[in-house]
Amino acid sequence: MADLKAFNNMTEEEKLAHFMERIESGDKIEADDWMPDEYRMTLIKLISMHAISEIMGALPEKEWVPKAPSLRRKLGIMAKVQDEMGHGQLLLRVAEDLMAPLGKSREDIMQDLFSGDLKFHNVFHMEAPTWGDAGLIGWLVDGAAIITQTNMLNASYGPYARALQRICAEEVFHAQHGEAIIIALAEGTEAQKELIQDAVNRWWDALLMFFGPASANTTGSSKMDTTIKYKIRTKTNEDFRQDFLTKYIPRILSLGITVPDETLRFDEETGKWEYKQPDWNEFKQIIKNNGPKSKERLRLRELSYENNAWVRDALGMQ
Repeated sequence: MADLKAFNNMTEEEKLAHFMERIESGDKIEADDWMPDEYRMTLIKLISMHAISEIMGALPEKEWVPKAPSLRRKLGIMAKVQDEMGHGQLLLRVAEDLMAPLGKSREDIMQDLFSGDLKFHNVFHMEAPTWGDAGLIGWLVDGAAIITQTNMLNASYGPYARALQRICAEEVFHAQHGEAIIIALAEGTEAQKELIQDAVNRWWDALLMFFGPASANTTGSSKMDTTIKYKIRTKTNEDFRQDFLTKYIPRILSLGITVPDETLRFDEETGKWEYKQPDWNEFKQIIKNNGPKSKERLRLRELSYENNAWVRDALGMQ
């Protein structure tokens, strides 16, 4: 109690210094701990976006549940969709605890999504017209997510780090599920192999965009710099992209699939991949909900939210 009284008597500058000392020493910040506004708002934005991306990310694969080529594949993709929705609900609960002191709730998150104020990952605005796309989403999109999420397993915010323990464990199975689809197609007919090549050709720029522009890491006010400052994550957008290329380029090429970038090469001197930059203006348009399937998927999510309002009302009355 004496320590709490002493803390309450500190100035805001002293509280911030104490907070940073805790982070630097590896302490976990909990929902009811004091935290600076910048830390709270950074977490709310990051975790809300992550939560909604999990939910919106289930939609392109949901389209393939009735069209999967076998019962086993249907069951696999149904389980994956269920997991992704569960991840979203888990993360929304983490975000709610952060928002409660501000007088905000899950309802605010959903309304921000519908109004366009809350963004979700660019890859989930894309079309998935073939079974090759379904496999690629599991293999490469979830593979990209694993790279970023495992970096935050030791995040300074305890509730998020603990949620990621479960999410990352399940995402590994999702990536294996996608890889199994891709390998089966690669070992099939020429037409089946072409499904993979076609999907890689269409998704390549979106996969590079997944990690965000490298320029975002160079400005002192960037979200990435803030998350690194508070030890929520430890790597930059470009670090993540380089990790992705290092891990997946050899795997893609081993299947006899080509990467749609004639400039792609590994520089032995720098230890980094050189690649053609995607169109970052297109990226900005996509995350403003002007992507190929943005409006359709947002409307589907909005209708679902409206049609199930009675469930929320019933639970609220108990």
